[in-house]
Formats: sequence, C-alpha cells, structure tokens
Amino acid sequence: MARTTQQPSHRRRSKIPAALATATALALAGTGLALTAGGANAAVGNLVSNGGFESGLSGWTCAGNASAAATPVHSGTGALAATPGAGDTAECTQTVSVLPNTAYTLNAWVQGPYVYLGARGTGGTDPSTWSAQSAWNQLNTGFTTGATTTSVTLYLHGWYGQSTYNADDVQLIGPGGTASPSPSASATSASPSASASPTRSASPSASASPSQSASPTQSASASPTATATGTTQPNTGLPKHVLTGYWQNFDNNSTVQKLGDVQSAYDIIAVSFADATTTQGAISFTLDPALATKLGGYTDAQFKADIAAKHAAGKKVVLSIGGQNGAISVGNAAAATNFANSAYSLIQQYGFDGIDVDLENGVDPTYMSQALHTLQSKVGPGFVLTMAPETIGMYSTAGAYFQLALNTKDILTVVNTQFYNSGGMNGCDGKVYTQGTVDFITAQVCTHIQGGLRPDQVGIGVPASTKAAGGGYVNSTVVDNALDCLATGNHCGSFVPPAKWPTIRGAMTWSTNWDANNGNDFSTNVGAFVHAMP
Repeated sequence: MARTTQQPSHRRRSKIPAALATATALALAGTGLALTAGGANAAVGNLVSNGGFESGLSGWTCAGNASAAATPVHSGTGALAATPGAGDTAECTQTVSVLPNTAYTLNAWVQGPYVYLGARGTGGTDPSTWSAQSAWNQLNTGFTTGATTTSVTLYLHGWYGQSTYNADDVQLIGPGGTASPSPSASATSASPSASASPTRSASPSASASPSQSASPTQSASASPTATATGTTQPNTGLPKHVLTGYWQNFDNNSTVQKLGDVQSAYDIIAVSFADATTTQGAISFTLDPALATKLGGYTDAQFKADIAAKHAAGKKVVLSIGGQNGAISVGNAAAATNFANSAYSLIQQYGFDGIDVDLENGVDPTYMSQALHTLQSKVGPGFVLTMAPETIGMYSTAGAYFQLALNTKDILTVVNTQFYNSGGMNGCDGKVYTQGTVDFITAQVCTHIQGGLRPDQVGIGVPASTKAAGGGYVNSTVVDNALDCLATGNHCGSFVPPAKWPTIRGAMTWSTNWDANNGNDFSTNVGAFVHAMP
C-alpha cells in the first residue's frame, strides 16, 4: 500500500534493486554480452522500434487521441503526446521479439499525470510502473521471460479523463529474439480491439492483467451470477459486519503501538508485514528491532501474548504479505508450496488466524490461489483470508487481483479495496467518479459485487487520516454514508447502486497507528456505525 506520505514503508528486500539491474544491463550492453540463461550468445541493445518517436507513431499501435509532437520532447525532434478520454487511457503498444528465459530492462522518459510503462505476455510477472510529474522523469522496470516466451508487448498509457501525457526515449535493453513479432496495426486513433485494451494498472504494480473492456462491468443485475463454490461465508467466528485495521510493524512517525494497544473496535487486525526470504514464495516475520526499542523493549513473547489477548476478546489477527515495497512472488507450483508451508509455520508459531494479501508488485492468480487453498487446508475452517488490493486491481474481472479474489471465493473472508491514491475512475455505471467521495466508493463496490463477489466479501478501505495516504482521505461521516448507501440505499450521492446489499462486510483503514494519531476518529465513529449495522 502507498499508505503514507511521511516515510516509505519499512521493508527488507531480498531482490536486486531495479536501478542496479538497469545499470548492469546497460553495462553489459556496452560489451555486447547477452543476459540469457544460456550464456553470452546474442547481442544486447535497444529492441524498441522508434522509441524516440522521431518517425511519428511508426512501429506503435495507439488507441484514442495520440500523436508524435515536436514539443515538449526529452531528446531529438519528437515525443509521444497522448490525451486520455473518459473511456480510454490513450494507450500505445509495441510487440517486440525476445528470447526465452532472459532478463530484460525497460525504461522510458515521461511527463504528465499518471503515466504508465509496462509489458505484457512476459511469461512471468508482468512489470508495470508509473509516475505523475510535470517534469521529464525516467521510469525503470524489468522482467525475465518465461521458458516459451518469444515476444512481449510493451505499453505506455495515461489514465481516464486526465490531461495529456508525454513519453520519449523508450528502451527495452536485452538480446533480440529470432521470431518476427506480430505486425503492428496502423497507428491511428481508431477504437482499439479487445487485445489492445489498456492495462488497468494505477500504481507501479503488475497486479492487474490487461483489461478486455474500456470500462468496468456494467451489468445492471442486482446480484452476480451464482458460482459452484463460495456461495456462503466460511465460519470464521467473525461478526456479520467487521472493522479491519492494519498494525504497523515499523515506525514512520505515526503513533507507535504494541499489538495490545490496538483499539478494541477492530475485529480484524492485519500485522504489516511479512518479509520475503531467499526461497521463492517463502515468507518470514520478525518484530522490527527499532520499533521494539521505541516501545521499551517489545519482545516476541509479549507480541504472542498480545495476539492471545486479542483472541480472548473475540478478535482475529492475520499476517499481511506485500505492501507498497513488498517483494513476495508466488509464480509457480514450487513457490506456492513454499508460501503455504512457511505461512503455516508462522501461523503455528505466533497464533495468527490467517493471511492478508496486499501484493502491490504483481500477483499470479493461479499459483497464489493454489497457495492459499493449500494453506487453508492446513489451518482448517477457521482460516481468515483478507485482501487489500489497490483500486485498479479490482477495476475489472480481467485484472489478476480480481481473478485471485474470484479463485479464492470459497475461502475468502473480505476484500477491502484501497479506495485512495487512485484519482478518478469509472464506476459500474461507466461514469467517472472522483476519489474522496461517497460516489467513488459506492460505484467501485458495485463493480466488485457485479463482478462476482458476494456483498459479505466486500468492504471499504480508506486511510485513517490525511497523513496516511497521498490522496483519497474521507472523514468518518463519508465512510458511514457510503456503507449506509450500499446497505439500505440511504445517504447516497449522485450514484445510487442498482440494489441494496445489507450484508456488505464493513470497512478497513490504513492504519491503526494513523487512527491513533488522528484521535481514534475512524475506530470510534466508523467502528460504532459498523457494529450497529443490522
């Protein structure tokens, strides 16, 4: 989660930073060595055709209002200028031939609101990154191709209803493949085909697969189509409506808390975060030493005792994986097994009730679902599974995060989407709503329910204060009104849901610490409203 504007979330990374990977690739490019699993057997260079847009849009397939402009440019005489519309992101794509099992770095110079750079069809975790700056800045990312991957599709796009973005000097550094890439369609402003639809990625995350429609599901049905599994809520011992809060296992200038200090209104407490290990898919957990010191010597034994005390009070404590800087990857069967085994070990060691999935740097819905089902079978029917995707991850059922939620519907407790740090987005009625409003929240929840989740599996995620997120904060009255609108049809804004969902699950906040820092406004007021819902 991009959960604070104060300091970055505390994480210990086990992967080489992207900047180092890029520098390594560029250094190898100068020597002509290939970054392949098989050795130095192909020349490395920039594989992008017309990456500087000096030849107009030649080599690119663009949707919407896109052109090559003489100004502003980062270098040379041309740059991409594209203006999204209410129903499109002005995406430009290019398919490039690559080699299997090979590392590549991707970068571009961009400027403008919400500019995204990424790749699809890599055969692994598809990368995506973004920025929103008025000056030229370089986006950098990378990926390793799968065993059978011979081409990838690069993309640039803006965001719905935003102003013009610019891109220049696009590079894909690595050895070229031997197969010819798919022919590029004419770079015109014609409506895109389904295969050229924009990736629904609103953050530097590969958590969403390419969407197959320009707007979210717009079905007017009051309820999703019934599925063979996940038709009833698992018996987790939780109340009908719940309040969820994230407890910070780090200090970022908010109010530090022991787990036992977490406000009593929270029914589910998500411990943030687990750490990646050197074994793919496996996770670990360690109390942050700096936090422990600041709390006067908080020990593992005290932490475990606090979890037990929360259990005695009827609360559930889950271990959250991911976060804004999380590097946990479950992309194959071995990683899924490693995840399930390591997570179960931590559950046994500390007494956690389950797992919260907050993966913001890519998620594989197939293998992550496999891992979670395996873990649930180990824990038993009381297993609590929560998720906190970024808003864009739940924008369309084609997105990987939405697919994960549907794949785990039979064991899923609640999805509390982060309705913040996302700008304006289309609701289930196809209209654009601005974050920080009742309409934005209710129209997105409508999409989730119409996409196939039960109302009791859907909650509202918001920051606890203006300091807890970059944008999208709403006060407790707005949260209460949104819940009332969804449950009873009262206190709605201009958007009125097509049905009433009285079993809507509740609300979540980042974080219990920021809530304490803000005078406990969220837990006191939203908590009281949630627990009073019939």
